[in-house]
Amino acid sequence: MAGGVIQKSGGGSGRRKRRGGGRAMSEINVTPFVDVMMVLLIIFMVAAPLLTVGVPVELPKTAAQALPGEQEEPLSVTITVDGTVQIMTTETAREELIPKLRAVAAEREGDRVFLRADGAVPYSAVMEIMGALNAGGFSNIGLVTDIGGPTLDGTGN
Repeated sequence: MAGGVIQKSGGGSGRRKRRGGGRAMSEINVTPFVDVMMVLLIIFMVAAPLLTVGVPVELPKTAAQALPGEQEEPLSVTITVDGTVQIMTTETAREELIPKLRAVAAEREGDRVFLRADGAVPYSAVMEIMGALNAGGFSNIGLVTDIGGPTLDGTGN
């Protein structure tokens, strides 16, 4: 590409001049190499997730339908440090919790609910709300925690 570029000599050095009246350029233009490397990097970044190795299996055919994907946002119930209960962002009295949960369960397709409770809330209060969730029609309860807590082997924070 740039191998035949010749610069004009700027003065009378005592050396013998080439036929063209100039000397060969001794620098390499690295811009095309960087462009090629960037394209290769992008190709490998896109192709790497597609190269996951799996065990080839011939799955049996069946008439059963596929499980539906979760299309709606899971319900979130929160117990604050002062003991108030919130369904999503709406504060709810404990006496009204089961009827409201039944009404919400009737409108929703899935039965997944996330239970968030402050760490200072007593265990018995969390279990009462879990019982109310079950009575309200939600059997798929996920307890939400934060990462980085203590571990039983003493290696965590």
